[in-house]
Amino acid sequence: MKTLDRRLASTWRRSAAAAVAGALPVLAFPGPALWWWAWVALVPWLLLVRTAPTWKRAAYDGWCGGFGFMLAMHHWLLPNLHVFTFVIAALLGALWAPWGWLVRWLLGGAPSVRRVAASLVVLPSGWLAVELVRSWEGLGGPWGVLGASQWQVAPALRLASVGGVWLLSFLVVAVNVAVAVLVAVRRARVPALAGLVATAAATSAAWVWSPRPDTDERAAIAVVQPGIVAGRDSADRRFDREEELTRRLADRDLDLVVWGESSVGFDLDDRPDLARRLTTLSRETGADILVNVDARRSDKPGIYKSSVLVGPDGPTGERYDKMRLVPFGEYVPARSLLGWATSVGEAAGEDRRRGSEQVVMDAGDGLRIGPMVCFESAFPDMSRRLAADGAEVLLAQSSTSTFQHTWAPAQHASLAALRAAETGRPMVHATLTGVSAVYDANGARTGGWLGTDASASRIYEVPLTHGSTPYVRYGDWTPHAALLILASWAATEGVRAVRLRRSAPPPPAPPARTAHGSGARPGR
Repeated sequence: MKTLDRRLASTWRRSAAAAVAGALPVLAFPGPALWWWAWVALVPWLLLVRTAPTWKRAAYDGWCGGFGFMLAMHHWLLPNLHVFTFVIAALLGALWAPWGWLVRWLLGGAPSVRRVAASLVVLPSGWLAVELVRSWEGLGGPWGVLGASQWQVAPALRLASVGGVWLLSFLVVAVNVAVAVLVAVRRARVPALAGLVATAAATSAAWVWSPRPDTDERAAIAVVQPGIVAGRDSADRRFDREEELTRRLADRDLDLVVWGESSVGFDLDDRPDLARRLTTLSRETGADILVNVDARRSDKPGIYKSSVLVGPDGPTGERYDKMRLVPFGEYVPARSLLGWATSVGEAAGEDRRRGSEQVVMDAGDGLRIGPMVCFESAFPDMSRRLAADGAEVLLAQSSTSTFQHTWAPAQHASLAALRAAETGRPMVHATLTGVSAVYDANGARTGGWLGTDASASRIYEVPLTHGSTPYVRYGDWTPHAALLILASWAATEGVRAVRLRRSAPPPPAPPARTAHGSGARPGR
């Protein structure tokens, strides 16, 4: 242990250790998908930060760990954004600097039982505050929220229906803190064990008492995934492939056919021939077709990504324009300052335009669908709003073809499980090149995935549900509670500091001096 302490005395070695420790939780997400690892993955980082010799070093350990986490979570951006990936990771990693300071305050040295007990709720609340800030669209959105690592764990998904993915993040961090205390603070094992028992009790209670969605009927929804189509005239050739795959679905008694993001590369008003071909496909399959148009619009300036519904009589007029755009991928934030990113990577050369509101569509036979586009499926509030507005099925049209052979497609597909569980609504994740997947209202996978090597169409029998989950009814109460916990703790510590200052004995007065001698040696 002393040898390790000496090695970490080097600033650069300690910074590297913090970055590696911060990166460890990424193994809990797809691709590796070691969901159980998330419950102990923060322990090395916590143990390192609590030993920081100064407050400044603790904040720096938090920053370095946050940098490692962000870089590892988004490493698949490196071939596209190059050095700018490191810049983004460093900027976002700074959000964990206050969390590092908080870890040292509560767990540093020989913490009292009171501080350890407080750490079990304050540190998870601090982590949630970081996730809440970085979930802003302009900072990249909530990709890699720690609770999202539990997308395949049924009890965790049940908890998501109560408090969203935020509740999962809170509990995962709380367990990590408890384990770190058990390892490093022996005299505080009782509150640590109490924290673990409380987490298990909360999970069990949610499993037993949280409402389950009621299933009454099923909808037959087909996903069309054309696969990689590149090179010259790729937009036209992709449409041809999607048309071919859709035509295979004729006479299958479908309720809806879904194409992926950017599945149509031309505005349908400018290309009436494509609109006619889609109308014919709708008639042949007996179902409306939801396509995604990525093109310059003819009725207003700019490029939009839009979910457009086409029926047997042509476009129905139901349209959703993407509201939350991918930073650098679809627009460059503060382009006047950061426009240089286009010269070092594949950042957007022209900003796409935003839609103004979410839309619930009627897709024939009374099926109400709530479309989202690309990384909008990472935002819990968007799917929650669609469910509250009456959507029976949530849909995400995506394209991760740029990151085909990375962890990104599987990570993106896994988010649909969480959105389904949170809202109690099934969700369809349809892509151009995989991974496409469908989840029922409990977040369990329905049917098989269409992987990144597939060019196919597949029909899913999707169970429809009714009722409302606590998360849909009460919203993001977990992060709000976390902010209240932080504020209460800060106020309590402030009052305690004032009381200690007032109760402290006054400093001894200096010895009095006289004209005939010194205070130290009277009479001299």
